[in-house]
Amino acid sequence: MSRTKVLPVPVLGRHAVNAYVLLGRRPVIVDSGTPGSGRRIIDRVTEYGVDPADVSLIVITHGHIDHFGSAAELHRLTGAPVAAHVADLGPYRSGRAREPYRPTGPMGRVMARRKELHVQAEPFEPDVLISGETSLEDFGVAGRIMPTPGHTAGSVCVLTDEGDLVAGDLVANSFMGLIPGKPANPPFHDDPVGNLASLRAMLDLDPATLHVGHGTPLRPGRVRRWARREHRRLARLEAAGRLAAPATRDRP
Repeated sequence: MSRTKVLPVPVLGRHAVNAYVLLGRRPVIVDSGTPGSGRRIIDRVTEYGVDPADVSLIVITHGHIDHFGSAAELHRLTGAPVAAHVADLGPYRSGRAREPYRPTGPMGRVMARRKELHVQAEPFEPDVLISGETSLEDFGVAGRIMPTPGHTAGSVCVLTDEGDLVAGDLVANSFMGLIPGKPANPPFHDDPVGNLASLRAMLDLDPATLHVGHGTPLRPGRVRRWARREHRRLARLEAAGRLAAPATRDRP
């Protein structure tokens, strides 16, 4: 199978919210941006030389509105099936992210008040339900979908055979990408400890690059150093009784 290229599809700003297109034997789109982003994504994918009718799959990394908001629209525009994890079916079927959002810091507390995060997207029913590691070979990409619970219960990443990790909100750039190359938590996590465990599991697979939902690509070595600091921070919070229990997962 041909080498897979991972190309960014900016949805908001230059790097504030990203989708991606994976170019292998057939193209796969990862994430769909905020509601109303479908045409913007298709226009950028077309600029990369992709015929939207050739898209074989749309992978949604998790049930937050800036990642699944245009899934139904992209499905109509491409005819491609949508793949998503069973544990986030509630948001996908209702068109609303699980609330309340659980901030990871001051930025999350500010963003949780933004009305854009509380709108209703067009609901959709995933055509491909993910519950475990899933190969993308049948969809023309040398890679696999990897469940990475923590940010939400149904969060997933895509790992190509070349080592590119399309990481969703497993980790982000600081301040939603305003400080490129500096690892940080995204504004929200349902389960910070679980998310960190998923991040460390992905780092143990020795990825070459992490392509994130918010910001520019991250180097694994820098992410590993940040993850060690984050582990110590969460341990201190847990010892002080200041770490909230994980959010309850949705039931399909």
